[in-house]
Amino acid sequence: MTSSQTQSPQEMGSTNVVFRTQMRFDHSYLKTIPGIVKAAVIVLNLLGFICIQSSAFWSNSRGVYFNVVSQMGLWFTGILLLLYLFHVVEKFHNFMWLKVEMIGCAVLTFLYLIASTIVVAFGSAAYSAAGFFGYLAMVLYGFDSFQKFRDIRAGALAQGECVQTKQQHVTTPPALP
Repeated sequence: MTSSQTQSPQEMGSTNVVFRTQMRFDHSYLKTIPGIVKAAVIVLNLLGFICIQSSAFWSNSRGVYFNVVSQMGLWFTGILLLLYLFHVVEKFHNFMWLKVEMIGCAVLTFLYLIASTIVVAFGSAAYSAAGFFGYLAMVLYGFDSFQKFRDIRAGALAQGECVQTKQQHVTTPPALP
C-alpha cells in the first residue's frame, strides 16, 4: 500500500455570510442578550430621568447633567434598538456597527459613572434614586461594551447569519489492473 491509499478523507469547507437586505420588523431580537440589555438600559434611562425631573431640585446643575447623560443614552440606545428590530443593521452590513456600539457604550459608561456619583453626593432622596438607576445603567453599558469588544475580536457580525458548509473530499485508490 502506498501512502496515497492510506490517506483519510479531507474535509474542505467554506463559510458563506447570508444577508437579507430587505427591511422587516423582527421582535425576536428582544429575546437575545443584546436586545434584553438595550431594553433594560432604556428603562433605566427613563427611570433616572423621571427621578430627577420629579425632584424639587430638578434645575440644579447636577440634575441637569444627569438628565443630559440619561437622554443621550436613551436616544443612542433607542435608535440602535430600532435599527436592530427593523434589520437596518443587516441591510447596511458594511458599516462598522459593533465598533460604534462599543465606543458609544464605553463613553456612556464613563459619563454615567460621573453623573451618578455627583447626584448621589447631593443627598436628595430623588437624586439618590436616580443615581442608583444610573449606576445600574452604567454596569449594563459596561457589559454591553465588553460584549461588543469580544464580538469584534471574534469576527462576529452585528446582524446576519454565517452559514458554514463542509464538503468531504474522498480520495479513492486507483483501480487494480
